[in-house]
Amino acid sequence: MRNPLHTPFAAIFQNEVVLNSKRVAPYALMLLFTANAVLWWGWSAAATYGWAINNDYNIVRNLGGFLLAWGLPLFNALIMGDPVIRDFDRRLDPLIFSKPVSRASYLVAKFCANFFVLVCCMSVFMLTSLATQWFPATRLTVLPVRVFPYFKHFFLLVVISQLFLAAVFFTLATLKRNAKFAYGAAVAFYPLYIAFGFFVLSKLPLSWRGVLDPLMFTAFQIPNDKFRDPKWVNELVITYSPIMLANRVVLVAIAGILLSILYRRFSIAEVDSRENFAVLNLSSAESIARVDPEFVSPTLGGAIQSVDAEARARIIQVPDVALENKGARANLRKLVAATTLELNLLRHERSLMALVPLSIFISFLALPFSITNPGASHSAVFAGSSARGLLLFLLGVIVFYIGEAMHRDREIRVEPVLWSTPASNYVLLLSRFLSVLLVAAMLLVLAGLTAMLTQFLRGQTPIEISTYLITYTLILVPSLAFTAAAGVALNVLLRDKYLCYALTIALGSTLFYLYSQGFNHWLYNPVLYGLWTETDLGSWDGLSRIIGLRAYCLAIAGLGLLLAHVFFARRSTRRSRRWRTMHSRITSNRC
Repeated sequence: MRNPLHTPFAAIFQNEVVLNSKRVAPYALMLLFTANAVLWWGWSAAATYGWAINNDYNIVRNLGGFLLAWGLPLFNALIMGDPVIRDFDRRLDPLIFSKPVSRASYLVAKFCANFFVLVCCMSVFMLTSLATQWFPATRLTVLPVRVFPYFKHFFLLVVISQLFLAAVFFTLATLKRNAKFAYGAAVAFYPLYIAFGFFVLSKLPLSWRGVLDPLMFTAFQIPNDKFRDPKWVNELVITYSPIMLANRVVLVAIAGILLSILYRRFSIAEVDSRENFAVLNLSSAESIARVDPEFVSPTLGGAIQSVDAEARARIIQVPDVALENKGARANLRKLVAATTLELNLLRHERSLMALVPLSIFISFLALPFSITNPGASHSAVFAGSSARGLLLFLLGVIVFYIGEAMHRDREIRVEPVLWSTPASNYVLLLSRFLSVLLVAAMLLVLAGLTAMLTQFLRGQTPIEISTYLITYTLILVPSLAFTAAAGVALNVLLRDKYLCYALTIALGSTLFYLYSQGFNHWLYNPVLYGLWTETDLGSWDGLSRIIGLRAYCLAIAGLGLLLAHVFFARRSTRRSRRWRTMHSRITSNRC
């Protein structure tokens, strides 16, 4: 009888779990989720309104906030985005599929193993919240110890919702063989879900919210006047109606359908990407070079002995050419060439084609239907609304594209070749910084044009282009530059793409949570979240204050690039020169 532990599914599952256990990102997530649970234990709404920390409503409320507010979909995409892509990038697919393993076993094992790791990371939040019952503080109320409600709500609310999102991210990334599709879907999930809740769910009765809300984030709400009644909240029992349970069953079914589609369309062969490259034909069949035998001497092995007078007249002597490799002018040419190359690589990214319409759609959703700020012009209100709506989306795009750009050369094993080129370190770093920043600026221009067109169609004229330029230039562009510089510095210092993603998402979620709670001082708020209004851009006092804060933001960005240059692994041109000399000697010896 065959041992079930030796099946291909079990072997792939076990190997994937072991690989994830050797990565730093899952442990960073566990640490973050533990700190999050401790924060919501002593400094949450339960402490503010006097609720018991282990009543049903507080458990559901904390799990719902954990599900959405702390970047959990982004962490989901981080773990589920590249399990299959990793095997193809490392050229392990011929070895794996040479074994008796089916496509279904391979895909299901990959999905289940990585989702198991994600559930283990998420369960740390629930277990920490459960353990806080045994550590009551003097200002907190605690009911008798409860265990089952934590597991019940964690499974029905968090696990099943994340199962649906994991199937979406895993399917997108695997079919396209590009993890950035999963990252883009995770970034786009927030504005799309918020728009769905605002335009659809908010207009429906509470019972229908439990049917149509995929995360059931809005299904458990209490009247506003009950927040300050601890007795009523502590006695509230959260139950799941048959419709809510049907919602959970439908999500599991959708996840199964997505994985079935992936199984049908998944190919063992590597995706052909030749459409991204140009084919250069140096000669055609009609144009063939020929040599007359009378001009060729066999004794000299093909050397030309005689040339007619007409051919001699057409001979042009080629002058000696020396490459200019030093000075600011030459380095500027190298920077332009490297940035152009990076832009070409980004231009061929298939995920970018999905981000272009998405940025336009998010900009449209952020625009107001009517002017609610009488002290500002129509263009200022539209520009300010689109800037606020695009901020998180563009920051997420920069974080993920910087990570891919910084680690692309190492993953495809061309980093030694790149480092052997006679280019300075800042050329290699600034080219990635500028290329990603230019891509974000391109998305910003498209979003600005969408805002102007929408303003015109709604009759909110006149359109002041200068107002849009001032708003985007002072508010968004420095924030994007700061994020790109911080991403470059973190990737250089940590040298692990997934650890950088996890740390960036964790820091960003923590900071934006603090900003929403009123802790948004400009010293630790370089993106000016909540520190400006449209009227500030229309007065000289407000504009001068914003210009000073933007100078501070750009100074931090410059410091980040300086740190990246100092701690770059290719430390000095002297080392790279020695490496090139050694490489040339080895090559000459082989020849």
